[in-house]
Amino acid sequence: MKLLIIVSLILSLPLISLAQTSRKAFAYDYTIDDLPNGLRLVTVPTDYPNLVSLYAVVSVGSRNEVEAGRSGFAHFFEHIMFRGSENFPPERREEIFKRAGADTNAYTSDDRTVYHATFSKDDLEQIMQVEADRFIRLKYTPEQFKTESKAIKGEYDKNSSNPFTKMHEVLRETAFKRHTYSHTTMGYLKDIEDMPNNYDYSKQFYQRFYRPEYTTLVVVGDVTRERALDLTKKYWSDWKRGDYKADIPDEPEQRESRTAHIDWDAPTLPHLVVAFHAPKYSDQSKDLAALDLFQQIAFGENSDIYQQLVLKEQKVDVLEADFDHKADPELFAVYARVKDPAQVTYVRDQIVKT
Repeated sequence: MKLLIIVSLILSLPLISLAQTSRKAFAYDYTIDDLPNGLRLVTVPTDYPNLVSLYAVVSVGSRNEVEAGRSGFAHFFEHIMFRGSENFPPERREEIFKRAGADTNAYTSDDRTVYHATFSKDDLEQIMQVEADRFIRLKYTPEQFKTESKAIKGEYDKNSSNPFTKMHEVLRETAFKRHTYSHTTMGYLKDIEDMPNNYDYSKQFYQRFYRPEYTTLVVVGDVTRERALDLTKKYWSDWKRGDYKADIPDEPEQRESRTAHIDWDAPTLPHLVVAFHAPKYSDQSKDLAALDLFQQIAFGENSDIYQQLVLKEQKVDVLEADFDHKADPELFAVYARVKDPAQVTYVRDQIVKT
């Protein structure tokens, strides 16, 4: 029985002055077009011949799950959206994508759900048509809903067998007391177990968030703005705008350090995470830029602490920092796996000192 320790502290770092240059940060020219219904199209023509990628980015993630007992539905839709639509049932959709040789998948984060595919430019129109149909006219039965929600429970069980995944889940609950970042994209276990009983709510969730004002299409590759815009207007312009906006609570300022411990029911090395409250994404924030650099300089493989704990002293076999750009204030976290349980406090103190 090994102990996993989580520490959540308050962040206070000095600002770093960054030199401004006029150099382009992005290698390609791009255009942004907003349709009357609120749908945004970003077109990025590149010099890659014959290939196109289509990303449909929906601004809904676990952050938007504000209702008690209803966590995990943003991730659920990442799955159920592959069940097809009114005009393109799953078999027909799969046939079209397979014939196009399309590489397609999706993922969910705290702030968004992203559907993506890469294929030949000759198939762009049909792929656009199929994708638009599932976003506007998704169709699934109560039986399909139950099957998929049970599959999600299996995914949760599989992920929870990893100590780092479980530790991340408990870290969120420890660090956030009001904001919806308190639960992961998978959701709370009790909500996942109850999910098969919430078919009607799932339809409501879809009607709320799968709307044009929440969605951005990104078309990248051997394509022109005119071509991408014409197809977007043709297949996506009759999508009706919604009127729902989630009331996401602010997280109160943390005034004391917090800890949590997880007793693991199988043999494992001690795992540790030290986390600090950090700022939300901003184009203007020096704090954000400083933390991006700090993540690599202070905890990357060339850092002093990595050289000390991993290579010289060999007290740790995993050491890495995690800091994402989020819509609301997030966590800057440092994860470690310690070889000797007697050294957990020492490793924690070295992380805090750094």
